[in-house]
Amino acid sequence: MRMRFLLPLGLSLLAVVGCSEREPAATSAGEGRMGQVSGQILAPLEGATLYVYKQGMDLYGPAFAQSRVSGADGAFDLQLPEGDYIAVARKRQNGDTSGPVLAGDNKSEMLSFTVGGADQSLTVLAPVKAGDERRLTDQAAATETGLSGTVSDADGNPVEGARVHVYDHVQMSERPKFVSEKTGPDGRFLVYLPEGGTYYLAARDKFGGPPKLGDLYGRYDQGTIEPSAVVVRTKEILQGVDITVTKVW
Repeated sequence: MRMRFLLPLGLSLLAVVGCSEREPAATSAGEGRMGQVSGQILAPLEGATLYVYKQGMDLYGPAFAQSRVSGADGAFDLQLPEGDYIAVARKRQNGDTSGPVLAGDNKSEMLSFTVGGADQSLTVLAPVKAGDERRLTDQAAATETGLSGTVSDADGNPVEGARVHVYDHVQMSERPKFVSEKTGPDGRFLVYLPEGGTYYLAARDKFGGPPKLGDLYGRYDQGTIEPSAVVVRTKEILQGVDITVTKVW
């Protein structure tokens, strides 16, 4: 078995240890030949998770597979079918298993590798993230520009625990530029913006990838099929930007 790695700048992959002498993992029905992937997330980093994506997947959405959280020595393990993958180690200080990786969280570089059906070992460096372009309201410097409102369900009840995602393109297909903190019991949100402009908003209770069945999701619109633009002037906190979310079915 031979592994193939693309090493990112910063050398996030510190070491690759050759195949072990153990027998390959048993084959799972319908999944093809399986390989055991294990190793250590440094420094060591307890409570981190290795997220694994197939080539071509959204690297910020739900993973194809993920390890159990690492132990006190940073160790992790998981089984994968033969194939080409991209992996990233993450540890969020708030304990969430999904959502944005923010300043103060741990994150490795994206690591490309190939599983050939035999056991292998990785050593991954997941340094503390120093900054984040997608600022949350509790980390963004309070400016005089922003927008606020409420997130409600179809019956008009406030929704707690939702985040508002702010985009600068109507397609809303790229990563959001800004993300609010989670709404409280009153459903209210506040997003600070660096400057005025035209924005498009969506609210949801999960982060990463397209909404899935059972998720709460809704876009800001004014009774139209397409999302409605929100125009914010510089040095203005636009009020009354209310969004209704419903379950995805």
